[in-house]
Amino acid sequence: MHIVDDNEVNRVLTFPILIEAIEAAHRRPKIAVKDGYLGDDKGQQLVTRSAVDAGRFMMTKLYTSFPGNLAHGKLPAVQAVCVLFDGNDGRPLAVMDAAEITHWKTAADSALGAKHLARPDAETLLVVGAGEMAHWLVRGHRTVRPSLRRVRIWNRTVARAQELATLLEGDGIAAEAVTDLDAATRAADIITTCTRAREPLVKGANLRPGTHLDLVGGFTPDTRESDDEAARRARIFVDRRESAFDGVGDILQPIESGAIKESDVLGDHYDLAGGAVKGRLSADDITFFKNAGGGHLDLMTCETVFRQLGMELR
Repeated sequence: MHIVDDNEVNRVLTFPILIEAIEAAHRRPKIAVKDGYLGDDKGQQLVTRSAVDAGRFMMTKLYTSFPGNLAHGKLPAVQAVCVLFDGNDGRPLAVMDAAEITHWKTAADSALGAKHLARPDAETLLVVGAGEMAHWLVRGHRTVRPSLRRVRIWNRTVARAQELATLLEGDGIAAEAVTDLDAATRAADIITTCTRAREPLVKGANLRPGTHLDLVGGFTPDTRESDDEAARRARIFVDRRESAFDGVGDILQPIESGAIKESDVLGDHYDLAGGAVKGRLSADDITFFKNAGGGHLDLMTCETVFRQLGMELR
């Protein structure tokens, strides 16, 4: 059994490799997933996230959430490991640090959504939230839309947005912090959000024709990042139907209010990758993608790392 640390994960992965692998995996039969939670989502929590790709691989990701760690500045809020098993005989193959696995798979999930849904000539990316995931999302989106020429960042704490802009500029990316979210929304071609908001931040009335909206942060029934009007105006897609309908506020709340129906969620990665559903139909479509995550994406990422490291099954 191999021990794979974050340095190895970062050494072997690239977004082109991972996005291609995740898209290919969505052309195969659907992976079974199951989550378990102990504790509460506002305090200390232990989560198990398991996935089975029948006859190929099995994986369990174990992670802890301790938001109080951020106040001390010594440890991240979320810490995790993934255990990868042989799907034919059950052998444990690898234990992997999962902090970077999580970053890679989350950003690649959103990037794959943008590959299918965002306009090919998109030039302006708006990032809402300047937390740990933000620069990963920028990297992912710029991989599938190299036409992106500028990045704007909005955050409740302006200093965090400015820090991210400086970091991106150091990578040669034209970036700036903004303070007027509504104005920035009206000027964006792609909007990616990663916050813990419980009240919508992105207003549908501000979305101009052709915008692609990528919602990453909300993961409980009472968290959401866009309002009913955004859902009402858009062609709606998710990464996995079962995940999106299992307690995700950006999907469930507009259904509950009557702004949309369940049938207005037009498809997921399986549908888009397999060609069963068309994503963007015209340059003026507003597209809406909910990144709900899931253990199947962790498994796909772990498999990609495993194969990139040359640890092929014998």
